[in-house]
Amino acid sequence: MESERNRAPATLVDSNALLDLVIAEADWVQWSASALERAANEGPLVIKPLIFAEVSVRFPTVEEVEEAFPEDYFLRTPLPWSAAFLAGKCFQDHRKRGGRKHAPLPDSFIGAHAAVSKLRLLTRDARRYRTYFPTVELIAP
Repeated sequence: MESERNRAPATLVDSNALLDLVIAEADWVQWSASALERAANEGPLVIKPLIFAEVSVRFPTVEEVEEAFPEDYFLRTPLPWSAAFLAGKCFQDHRKRGGRKHAPLPDSFIGAHAAVSKLRLLTRDARRYRTYFPTVELIAP
């Protein structure tokens, strides 16, 4: 018999929720910790290289990042090529709508990865994801 954890959808975890755990005085630490725990109880947690890079700025060594976000708890997956294409199209659409250039490209990669891989997305920044990736199930405040 397959366990409930194995049948639940995987959850891609946005860097903002992970950083809340690292920055203990963050306003959102309680929400992020609770949301991560619930998601982990329901299925696998996933991070990708971009998310790893974004959270790594808070650590002096790669070993400390790996200790904070161990591979046996956070599955590490690469970005699918089809997600890279979708991210580019969403970024292009964002720019056509007059959006700022710098912020949305990393978020586009994250949202596209969730959409293409059919992952839930745990994030505190749901607005952009709802706009550009309406098929992605969000776990958000």
